[in-house]
Amino acid sequence: MKQSHEVFLDEDLAALSPGAVDWDVNPERLPLDTKAMFGGRPVWLEIGFGGGEHMVHQAAQNPDVGIIGCEPYMNGVGMLLAKIREAGTDNVKVHPGDVRNLFDVLPPESLDKAFLLYPDPWPKKRHHRRRAVTPEYLEPLMRVLKPGAEFRVATDIPDYVRQTMIEVPKAGFEWLAEGPADWREPWGDWMSTRYEQKALREDRVPHYMTFRKP
Repeated sequence: MKQSHEVFLDEDLAALSPGAVDWDVNPERLPLDTKAMFGGRPVWLEIGFGGGEHMVHQAAQNPDVGIIGCEPYMNGVGMLLAKIREAGTDNVKVHPGDVRNLFDVLPPESLDKAFLLYPDPWPKKRHHRRRAVTPEYLEPLMRVLKPGAEFRVATDIPDYVRQTMIEVPKAGFEWLAEGPADWREPWGDWMSTRYEQKALREDRVPHYMTFRKP
């Protein structure tokens, strides 16, 4: 981790907390006040923001919403904090940990949109149950999304695409694709991440899947 990122973690992270998320500070699992968190603005969630490129891009392009980002790897959190400083965005919150702990304390139907972009592929078959498109993640995500909320998934791993297309509709989401372009071409407001650029250099094919909570 860069020394500057360590400074950002020390100076900026606490102020960007969404509230009492982890078990050691909120053992009663009291819900967060998402309306107060962003002054009543719509709330979006990015699950595993990596280096933070997409999250900061969306925050800068959508000042009328608030975005919560979850990422367990501190290198990525440090990179995000650097980008937040550079962009000057003030509509973000950061949970440096497991999104499942956040799901515990988000009120039902409190999120307007969610992103899962190039998640950890867990390539070995015995580890597929750890992927973020399993019931352990999708059931609480369905609970905290508002009716009509959009859920975007991007991955370059063919087997992850297959698992997504099986598990996400099984959890109750509707797939919104009407033709091949709807999963072959990125969203109009897309910000390509360093993970995607690596995939393209290695001739892997990204898929962009859009779902909706009925």
